[in-house]
Amino acid sequence: MELCGKKKLHALSLAEKIQVLELLDESKMSQSEVARRFQVSQPQISRICKNKEKLLADWCSGTANRERKRKRESKYSGIDEALLCWYHIARAKAWDVTGPMLLHKAKELADILGQDFVPSIGWLVRWKRRNNVGFGARHILAPPFPPEPPPPAPTPQAQLPLSLKDFSPEDIFGCVEVPLLYRAVPGRAGTCDRVQVLLCANSRGTEKRRLLVCGPQAAPRCFFGVSSEALPASYHPDLAIPWSEWLSQFDRDMGRQGRQVALLMAAQVVEEVAGLPGLCHVRLLPLSAASPTQPLPSSVVRAFKAHYRRRLLSKLAAAQSERACTLLAEIGAGITVLDALHMAAAAWAKVPLQLIVSSFIQEGLAPGKTPVAQDQASEVLQVPGGLSLEEFSRFVDLESEEPVSGACKEEVGPADEAGGGEDGFEPLPTKADALQALGTLRRWLECSGTTPELFENFYACEEGVERLCCL
Repeated sequence: MELCGKKKLHALSLAEKIQVLELLDESKMSQSEVARRFQVSQPQISRICKNKEKLLADWCSGTANRERKRKRESKYSGIDEALLCWYHIARAKAWDVTGPMLLHKAKELADILGQDFVPSIGWLVRWKRRNNVGFGARHILAPPFPPEPPPPAPTPQAQLPLSLKDFSPEDIFGCVEVPLLYRAVPGRAGTCDRVQVLLCANSRGTEKRRLLVCGPQAAPRCFFGVSSEALPASYHPDLAIPWSEWLSQFDRDMGRQGRQVALLMAAQVVEEVAGLPGLCHVRLLPLSAASPTQPLPSSVVRAFKAHYRRRLLSKLAAAQSERACTLLAEIGAGITVLDALHMAAAAWAKVPLQLIVSSFIQEGLAPGKTPVAQDQASEVLQVPGGLSLEEFSRFVDLESEEPVSGACKEEVGPADEAGGGEDGFEPLPTKADALQALGTLRRWLECSGTTPELFENFYACEEGVERLCCL
């Protein structure tokens, strides 16, 4: 007796399932009649009707594989969807998306989602089939919606560079190299007092990159015993900015956050780093030297310098009050590069977010209509006691004047004036010295009739120092 063979299962593709739905909607055929026409069972037609909305959504999306007969859900559906979203953004921006790039991005997304997943070539092939991502020749996806009509042309001052429109304001950064005479006093500046400071922030003011200060001294004596990790800014022993190193670190930081950002830079700098490999997350956008717009708005740079000058004058005035009949220039000689790092970091932190936002908008480097507030401008030009507005404004812009020439002298710190240690370096403070200094500071505050707010700041500092002493 010959046994009957098992009935062969006939699965329908997505295109055929849509034909089934159209046939049921447009004709009076029953599900059984449609099943016989497509040579499938009636329960399969019933399941197609039950999943009608999902099938139509897949069909209208334009990304589903219409010839695929079975849709097996991936174990890592979250990674699938996130990678597909990133792929559409990349193709809409005409990026050259490759297989290795997709594998690398899938791994990054898995780490962000907290999933233990290592994408393979086989997984990538299945992902392409699931999402109808073409093989071979590259193609540009058509936009899902018709393009909006272009708005009226803005004025040249408010016109955004075309490539900036591809980024959100939070992902638009500007950076600029700022010369700083770090221990100059009003009316006097020497050529040896110059350092270069690299400022970088995004157009919303929510991210200020760590300062990079470049100085001529390879190993300043004031850095003896100091941990570089504890410093509020980075120091580079050369007046030239190490652009390649800095950009590589910036790119790694953005990669860890899974971001694609734009970085506005001077065209000359972009030409210098043109051969730098491996920038996957930072897109360099040059601004011509002939352009009146700086990569970081000039008002932001001036605010930083104004805060630095005020802090420097405050420090010099406090030292002069202790040492009567001492010229300000002599006290300024005791300002070290280490002092400059701390004052520069404090000045950068004081640049207000609102000023950064309005400055980027005003100079056409970010979208928006917020004007520069008058109170912010007056805050930047707040004049310290003893100087007129004109004198302080000239002091802020001191780098534009011709410096006083002369022989360069090694900076003199408090330890040098007191004689220093055996090797001429200031002895490193101990835990006992730190605790004793806290007691001296508190006693001085108690005898000086200070405010409760200042005592609160002292208590926070005291608690932090005591915590460090217990490590």
